[in-house]
Amino acid sequence: MKKTALQAAAIGMALASFAAHAAPAQTAEQLYQANCAACHGTKLEGAVGPTLGDHAWLHGAPTKANLIKVISNGVPEKNMPAWSGTLNPQQISLLAAYVASNANKQLAVAPATTASAAAAAAAKPAATDLLGGFKLPKGFHISVYAEGATAARSMAVSDSGIVYVGSRKAGKVYALVPRADKQGADVVTIAEGLENPIGVTLLNGALYVGEISRVIRFDNIDKRYAQKPSYEVVKVSLPNDKWHGEKVIKASPDGKLYIPVGAPCNICDTDDTKSAKIYRMNPDGSQLEEVARGVRNTVGFAFHPSTKQLWFTDNGRDELGDNTPSCELNVLTKFGQHFGFPYCHGGAVPDPEFGKGRTCEEFVEPVAKLGPHVAPLGLSFYTGKQFPEAYRNNIFVAEHGSWNRSTKIGYTVRFITLYGNKLVSDTAFIEGFLRGDEVVGRPVDVVSLADGSLLVSDDYGGRIFRVTYDGK
Repeated sequence: MKKTALQAAAIGMALASFAAHAAPAQTAEQLYQANCAACHGTKLEGAVGPTLGDHAWLHGAPTKANLIKVISNGVPEKNMPAWSGTLNPQQISLLAAYVASNANKQLAVAPATTASAAAAAAAKPAATDLLGGFKLPKGFHISVYAEGATAARSMAVSDSGIVYVGSRKAGKVYALVPRADKQGADVVTIAEGLENPIGVTLLNGALYVGEISRVIRFDNIDKRYAQKPSYEVVKVSLPNDKWHGEKVIKASPDGKLYIPVGAPCNICDTDDTKSAKIYRMNPDGSQLEEVARGVRNTVGFAFHPSTKQLWFTDNGRDELGDNTPSCELNVLTKFGQHFGFPYCHGGAVPDPEFGKGRTCEEFVEPVAKLGPHVAPLGLSFYTGKQFPEAYRNNIFVAEHGSWNRSTKIGYTVRFITLYGNKLVSDTAFIEGFLRGDEVVGRPVDVVSLADGSLLVSDDYGGRIFRVTYDGK
């Protein structure tokens, strides 16, 4: 069922690019190669996204007529939106015919080969070419710290220097064990078969992992990671919607666990539901309580090192065009604050459907408007001593990059400086994950090692990058 569910999402992703780039002079195949091949392979064989070739289909035979129906109406419960309001009938018919013509083919990558492994093989340039294409401020240097962490997402660093990494489609949790020279790490799989375990955090020597509908705990993890350790289930009653359903998780300075529940939609009214909110609970899963609402899809938390306030990113809604609304960086200054969804987006854009009779002034304004469709995920306050003093207590944000904009945007690590809770500057720190129209990586999370170097996870290539500073 996972593969079939991913199929629906895959068609949605392909359609998004198609809609954004459609031009009469281009064939469907040309549009696919220009906009979709990076995710689904040049021959539809699957890469970061799943194959569009021969396998079990979710809603009947993959005929043109049936695909037109599925594309037009969407499959909301499987994360695929309806495209009848975005694509015209001719565009839907063209793409349905193209997908149908390949649906029963055995493509280059066999079904047993994972999509992420295919992506790594197809999109992995030589190390020198890969690293040479990045741009950082003067004095900073980037290297590959670890490879083979398929679909790497959130990270957490233990006191012993082991980095724990969640994943999405891979269903695995990894331990990055430092090598003797401290310049790289070996990847050890500590758990597998989990449901999108993107969230990881450490508390009192235990590793907590957020899945779609539950939180699990691995006790004494630094001493047990190599043994495929058993785990305890901490919380099982979380909403299990797949759309924005992954659960990032973060231990707070006061010993609580913070966890979000995203909106199960692109746009819908969630105020009277458990969705589009941030919660906290005790480490044993008890006393789950709401702390913030109106949060569409946050995939990154950080607590300010001095004020201890919660900062988080939020991904803005789609289908309002290329340039609106902006994704957000927010701070929670008191429990119960409302950050606008679904009534107001980016602090300034009333929703055309749900914003009627409401004003954006009713809701908490973002600290920073990060740009439309940039997909901000992980963030981290820099507290190390290796980088210059200007970096201390300011924020790095990983921008995963757009998937449905006519011109790609994001695909960077940003550096944001603050004065109190006010934005001072927002500048690019690492560029080069997008080279022309070619994607070579997609940043997900940022954390610091004890030596002050910065790690960046990349779920596109299954790599962890390391940034160091020597001033040269």
